[in-house]
Amino acid sequence: MSEVLVRVTNLVKNYVSGAETLHILKAVSFEVERGTSVAVSGQSGSGKSTLLNILGGLDRCDSGSVEIAGSDISGLSESSLSSYRSHRVGFIFQFHYLLKDFTALENVMLPAYIAGIKKKAALEKARVLLSDVKLDDRLHHFPSQLSGGERQRVAVARSMVNDPDIILADEPTGNLDPHNSALVAELLYASAEKWGKTLMVVTHDEQVARRALYRYTLDNGVLVTWYEG
Repeated sequence: MSEVLVRVTNLVKNYVSGAETLHILKAVSFEVERGTSVAVSGQSGSGKSTLLNILGGLDRCDSGSVEIAGSDISGLSESSLSSYRSHRVGFIFQFHYLLKDFTALENVMLPAYIAGIKKKAALEKARVLLSDVKLDDRLHHFPSQLSGGERQRVAVARSMVNDPDIILADEPTGNLDPHNSALVAELLYASAEKWGKTLMVVTHDEQVARRALYRYTLDNGVLVTWYEG
C-alpha cells in the first residue's frame, strides 16, 4: 500500500477584515500519497495559495488538521514550524527570491549549508540539482546574468537541496512566457520524480496542471473537483 504523506482534515481558514469575516477555506479535506504530484487550480481568491501556505507552515488554520507523514503540524510552536519549513518542505514561488549577490550554485547550496550540511557536500548536491534543471553552464552566474526562466530553474533546484518530504510550488511559471513556462514545468516534474518527491503545484496554467498525476479544483474555499490525470 502507498504511504499517505499529506492528510488534510476539515481545514478552515478565515480572515477578519473590519466587520467582515472572509471564509477562505471551508472544511477542506484530502490526502496525498508520498511520491505523487498534485495540481490545485481555481480562480483568484479561491484559497489556493492560503492552502499551500498552511501546508508549508507559513500560515495557520483556524480549525482542522494538517498531518505530514503522520505528524500534525497544526499546533507546532513557531520554532518547530521554522525547523519544519527548513528541513521538510521545499518552496517555489512565482518570484524566484534568489539572493542577488550570490551565484546560482551558491543560492542552491546555501539552505543546505545553513541546515548544517558540510560545505563540500552542499556544493556537490547543488551541482547535481542544477544539472537536473539543465544549468551546468550557468553555475557561476549571478541572478542578474540569468534569464527569467533560468532564475526559476535555480529556484526549482534550491527547493530540493535539503531533501524535503514535499515540494510546494505556488504559480511557479506565472511570470514566464509560454516556452519557458513549459520548460520549467517539465524540469520541475522530472526532478520531483527523479528524487521521489511529493509535489503540490498551485497554478492557473492548464498545461502545467495537466502534468500532475492528480488534480484538484478549489472554488470559493471549497474543494469541488478531484480527478486522476
